[in-house]
Amino acid sequence: MTVLDHRHHTGVPGWMPGATAPRTDPAPLLPDPSPVRTFGTPALEKCDPALLRELYRRLVVGRRYNQQATTLTKQGRLAVYPASTGQEACQVAAALVLDEHDWLFPSYRDTLAVVSRGVDPLEALTLLRGSAHTGYDPRASRTAPLCTPLATQAPHAVGLAHAARLRGEPVVALAMLGDGGTSEGDFHEALNFAAVLRAPVVFLVQNNGYAISVPLSAQSAAPSLAHKAVGYGMPGRLVDGNDAPAVHSVLTEAVERARAGEGPTLVEALTYRIDAHTNADDATRYRTEPEVAAWREHDPILLMERALRGLGVLDDGLVRAAAEEAEALAARMRAEFHADPDLDPMSLFAHVFAEPTPQLREQAAQLAAELAAEAEVADQ
Repeated sequence: MTVLDHRHHTGVPGWMPGATAPRTDPAPLLPDPSPVRTFGTPALEKCDPALLRELYRRLVVGRRYNQQATTLTKQGRLAVYPASTGQEACQVAAALVLDEHDWLFPSYRDTLAVVSRGVDPLEALTLLRGSAHTGYDPRASRTAPLCTPLATQAPHAVGLAHAARLRGEPVVALAMLGDGGTSEGDFHEALNFAAVLRAPVVFLVQNNGYAISVPLSAQSAAPSLAHKAVGYGMPGRLVDGNDAPAVHSVLTEAVERARAGEGPTLVEALTYRIDAHTNADDATRYRTEPEVAAWREHDPILLMERALRGLGVLDDGLVRAAAEEAEALAARMRAEFHADPDLDPMSLFAHVFAEPTPQLREQAAQLAAELAAEAEVADQ
């Protein structure tokens, strides 16, 4: 078999003609040598004080939201809750950088981002309560349903963003994933399509160190997950995921770049999942307490409060107001989840397929018959 050697014919190493020519300089696509930070840098003083206070308020309220949802799970009011405790900076920044007409595509751990987007907390948790397929209207909130299968929301985000661009709408889609999601084929397909189509999408990977119990080192040998962007032809950005102003800044640049028609960006935020994977997980089996303790010292709320007090833009009054708002939210969650929901079991079959399959119709008929029989017995 003869292999055509372009170097022999052209004298130019690696040369290929026309549109097949590869990108020769990957430097503009490579992530920063170290994670982008604002805390402890001159960049912090350039931040808008109002934005810093808003980020702090959302972090405090978000932490209490995570704590209360976890408690509701222990009480049996939620079937499961994947907490984002420790990752709140990524959650609130992702929601805050989007315009009203943009779309958010969350994973199952991103209920705080959904709530920060404006969705009612009760509706955002309905899926995890087992009461409905979604619980909120995706079109009204421009927020896709919480996605339990890993990374399947990423191609959806690309498709929606590309379709919106074809219609001439200035829509940006932001897809949120975990580090485990980057090991899925859907992640590859989404990034490849997004780059080829120059779709207005931002991929935010919250690298919290573990895909359930699997450490990142067992998933990827890349220098960072942000480096994966180069292989698809899009910029990769690496940011301290517990530095809320830095996450907000990097995501803002990525969203603006997408909206300007410059294509997608992959952002890797280095953060940590303080709580277990879910209430069904025992995290002590695969990580040590000293490791968790070290990350607690890098807590996004702790970092934020120290930095803002140092700047003189945060006082005791604002701290107290944020705490009171957080407690009010927690009290509302307790009150609303105390009552059992009034559910229609037949709604289980709604919004599954546009045209129900024969199997789905058979299952619906079987359930309807069982409900009718139960009602008949109750009437006797």
